[in-house]
Amino acid sequence: MAEKSSGRKVVIAISGASGSVYAQQLIEKLLSIGDQWSELSVVMSTNARMVWATELPGHPLPESPVRVYAPNDFNAPFASGSGNYDTMVIVPCSMGTLGRIAGGISNDLTTRAADVILKERRKLICVARETPYNLVHIRNMETVTLAGGIICPATPSFYSLPKDINELVGTVVDRIIDLAGFSFNSYRWGR
Repeated sequence: MAEKSSGRKVVIAISGASGSVYAQQLIEKLLSIGDQWSELSVVMSTNARMVWATELPGHPLPESPVRVYAPNDFNAPFASGSGNYDTMVIVPCSMGTLGRIAGGISNDLTTRAADVILKERRKLICVARETPYNLVHIRNMETVTLAGGIICPATPSFYSLPKDINELVGTVVDRIIDLAGFSFNSYRWGR
Protein backbone atom coordinates (compact mmCIF):
# COMPACT_ATOMS: atom_id res chain seq x y z
CA MET A 1 0.00 0.00 0.00
CA ALA A 2 1.22 3.51 -0.78
CA GLU A 3 2.38 5.83 1.96
CA LYS A 4 -0.45 7.75 3.60
CA SER A 5 -0.45 11.30 2.27
CA SER A 6 -3.75 12.45 3.72
CA GLY A 7 -4.81 12.97 7.28
CA ARG A 8 -8.39 11.95 6.44
CA LYS A 9 -9.94 9.66 8.99
CA VAL A 10 -12.94 7.57 7.97
CA VAL A 11 -15.29 5.39 9.99
CA ILE A 12 -17.63 2.93 8.36
CA ALA A 13 -20.55 1.77 10.47
CA ILE A 14 -22.42 -1.33 9.38
CA SER A 15 -25.94 -1.73 10.73
CA GLY A 16 -28.08 -4.85 10.67
CA ALA A 17 -29.97 -3.93 7.51
CA SER A 18 -29.64 -6.18 4.48
CA GLY A 19 -26.93 -5.06 2.07
CA SER A 20 -23.61 -6.18 3.58
CA VAL A 21 -22.19 -6.29 0.06
CA TYR A 22 -22.31 -2.47 -0.06
CA ALA A 23 -20.08 -2.25 3.02
CA GLN A 24 -17.77 -4.98 1.75
CA GLN A 25 -17.26 -3.29 -1.61
CA LEU A 26 -16.84 0.15 -0.01
CA ILE A 27 -14.09 -1.16 2.26
CA GLU A 28 -12.36 -2.88 -0.67
CA LYS A 29 -12.48 0.27 -2.81
CA LEU A 30 -11.23 2.47 0.03
CA LEU A 31 -8.35 0.04 0.57
CA SER A 32 -7.48 0.44 -3.11
CA ILE A 33 -7.12 4.21 -2.62
CA GLY A 34 -5.34 3.96 0.72
CA ASP A 35 -3.09 6.92 -0.06
CA GLN A 36 -6.16 9.19 0.33
CA TRP A 37 -6.80 8.45 4.01
CA SER A 38 -4.76 7.88 7.15
CA GLU A 39 -7.21 5.87 9.25
CA LEU A 40 -10.03 3.53 8.29
CA SER A 41 -12.14 2.21 11.15
CA VAL A 42 -15.18 -0.07 11.14
CA VAL A 43 -17.90 -0.68 13.70
CA MET A 44 -20.51 -3.39 13.20
CA SER A 45 -23.66 -3.94 15.19
CA THR A 46 -24.34 -7.42 16.54
CA ASN A 47 -27.10 -7.80 13.95
CA ALA A 48 -24.75 -6.62 11.22
CA ARG A 49 -22.39 -9.50 12.00
CA MET A 50 -25.26 -11.98 11.65
CA VAL A 51 -26.48 -10.41 8.40
CA TRP A 52 -22.90 -10.33 7.02
CA ALA A 53 -22.46 -14.05 7.80
CA THR A 54 -25.77 -14.80 6.05
CA GLU A 55 -25.23 -12.62 2.97
CA LEU A 56 -21.46 -13.01 2.56
CA PRO A 57 -20.60 -16.49 3.87
CA GLY A 58 -16.87 -17.13 3.82
CA HIS A 59 -16.02 -13.43 3.38
CA PRO A 60 -14.69 -12.01 6.66
CA LEU A 61 -13.98 -8.33 7.14
CA PRO A 62 -10.50 -7.29 6.03
CA GLU A 63 -8.14 -7.04 8.96
CA SER A 64 -5.09 -4.80 8.53
CA PRO A 65 -5.08 -1.81 8.02
CA VAL A 66 -8.77 -1.65 8.95
CA ARG A 67 -9.43 -1.23 12.67
CA VAL A 68 -12.63 -2.93 13.83
CA TYR A 69 -14.37 -1.77 17.00
CA ALA A 70 -17.01 -3.45 19.14
CA PRO A 71 -20.50 -1.92 18.94
CA ASN A 72 -20.31 -0.53 22.49
CA ASP A 73 -16.64 0.51 22.61
CA PHE A 74 -17.08 4.14 23.63
CA ASN A 75 -13.28 4.41 23.95
CA ALA A 76 -12.99 4.29 20.15
CA PRO A 77 -11.33 7.49 18.89
CA PHE A 78 -14.33 8.48 16.74
CA ALA A 79 -16.61 8.51 19.82
CA SER A 80 -15.20 11.98 20.52
CA GLY A 81 -14.81 15.09 18.41
CA SER A 82 -11.17 15.27 19.48
CA GLY A 83 -10.58 12.08 17.47
CA ASN A 84 -10.80 14.28 14.34
CA TYR A 85 -12.59 11.78 12.15
CA ASP A 86 -13.89 13.79 9.22
CA THR A 87 -16.13 11.26 7.45
CA MET A 88 -18.60 8.64 8.59
CA VAL A 89 -20.51 6.31 6.30
CA ILE A 90 -23.28 4.13 7.68
CA VAL A 91 -23.69 1.39 5.11
CA PRO A 92 -26.19 -0.15 5.05
CA CYS A 93 -28.13 2.16 7.35
CA SER A 94 -31.17 0.57 8.96
CA MET A 95 -34.21 2.69 9.67
CA GLY A 96 -33.78 1.95 13.39
CA THR A 97 -30.24 3.37 13.30
CA LEU A 98 -31.42 6.38 11.31
CA GLY A 99 -34.29 6.94 13.76
CA ARG A 100 -31.96 6.89 16.77
CA ILE A 101 -29.62 9.37 15.08
CA ALA A 102 -32.54 11.64 14.19
CA GLY A 103 -33.74 11.45 17.80
CA GLY A 104 -30.31 12.23 19.25
CA ILE A 105 -30.10 8.82 20.95
CA SER A 106 -26.48 7.71 21.33
CA ASN A 107 -26.98 4.24 22.76
CA ASP A 108 -24.16 2.49 20.88
CA LEU A 109 -20.91 3.39 19.13
CA THR A 110 -22.56 3.93 15.74
CA THR A 111 -25.13 6.42 16.99
CA ARG A 112 -22.60 8.13 19.27
CA ALA A 113 -20.14 8.52 16.39
CA ALA A 114 -22.90 9.88 14.12
CA ASP A 115 -23.84 12.39 16.82
CA VAL A 116 -20.18 13.46 17.07
CA ILE A 117 -19.84 13.83 13.29
CA LEU A 118 -22.99 15.97 13.14
CA LYS A 119 -22.10 18.18 16.11
CA GLU A 120 -18.63 18.77 14.69
CA ARG A 121 -20.15 19.69 11.29
CA ARG A 122 -18.31 16.90 9.51
CA LYS A 123 -19.54 14.53 6.78
CA LEU A 124 -22.15 11.89 7.68
CA ILE A 125 -23.43 9.70 4.84
CA CYS A 126 -26.34 7.37 5.65
CA VAL A 127 -26.87 4.71 2.98
CA ALA A 128 -30.51 3.97 3.67
CA ARG A 129 -31.52 0.38 2.97
CA GLU A 130 -35.27 -0.04 3.21
CA THR A 131 -38.22 -0.10 0.89
CA PRO A 132 -40.83 1.24 0.90
CA TYR A 133 -40.36 4.20 3.24
CA ASN A 134 -43.05 5.15 5.69
CA LEU A 135 -43.65 8.70 6.89
CA VAL A 136 -41.55 8.17 10.03
CA HIS A 137 -38.58 7.10 7.85
CA ILE A 138 -39.02 10.14 5.61
CA ARG A 139 -39.23 12.53 8.55
CA ASN A 140 -36.14 10.97 10.13
CA MET A 141 -34.29 11.41 6.81
CA GLU A 142 -35.41 15.04 6.78
CA THR A 143 -34.19 15.57 10.36
CA VAL A 144 -30.77 14.05 9.64
CA THR A 145 -30.51 16.09 6.42
CA LEU A 146 -31.38 19.32 8.25
CA ALA A 147 -28.71 18.45 10.83
CA GLY A 148 -26.12 18.25 8.04
CA GLY A 149 -26.17 14.57 7.13
CA ILE A 150 -26.47 13.14 3.63
CA ILE A 151 -29.07 10.49 2.86
CA CYS A 152 -27.85 8.27 0.03
CA PRO A 153 -30.36 5.50 -0.61
CA ALA A 154 -28.86 2.22 -1.77
CA THR A 155 -30.48 2.71 -5.17
CA PRO A 156 -28.32 1.43 -8.03
CA SER A 157 -28.12 3.15 -11.40
CA PHE A 158 -28.31 1.41 -14.74
CA TYR A 159 -26.94 3.90 -17.29
CA SER A 160 -23.43 2.42 -17.01
CA LEU A 161 -24.92 -0.91 -18.15
CA PRO A 162 -23.71 -3.01 -15.20
CA LYS A 163 -23.02 -6.60 -16.24
CA ASP A 164 -23.45 -8.34 -12.88
CA ILE A 165 -24.45 -7.82 -9.25
CA ASN A 166 -21.00 -6.53 -8.27
CA GLU A 167 -21.07 -3.85 -10.94
CA LEU A 168 -24.61 -2.93 -9.91
CA VAL A 169 -23.54 -2.62 -6.25
CA GLY A 170 -20.57 -0.60 -7.50
CA THR A 171 -22.88 2.09 -8.87
CA VAL A 172 -23.98 2.85 -5.30
CA VAL A 173 -20.51 2.44 -3.76
CA ASP A 174 -18.91 4.74 -6.34
CA ARG A 175 -21.53 7.37 -5.47
CA ILE A 176 -20.70 7.01 -1.77
CA ILE A 177 -16.99 7.50 -2.53
CA ASP A 178 -17.83 10.63 -4.54
CA LEU A 179 -19.98 12.00 -1.72
CA ALA A 180 -17.17 11.34 0.75
CA GLY A 181 -14.87 13.46 -1.42
CA PHE A 182 -12.37 10.84 -2.54
CA SER A 183 -10.90 10.57 -6.03
CA PHE A 184 -11.82 7.29 -7.66
CA ASN A 185 -11.95 6.20 -11.28
CA SER A 186 -15.57 5.31 -11.98
CA TYR A 187 -18.22 5.68 -14.65
CA ARG A 188 -19.19 9.30 -15.34
CA TRP A 189 -22.31 10.34 -17.19
CA GLY A 190 -21.55 11.91 -20.56
CA ARG A 191 -17.92 10.70 -20.74
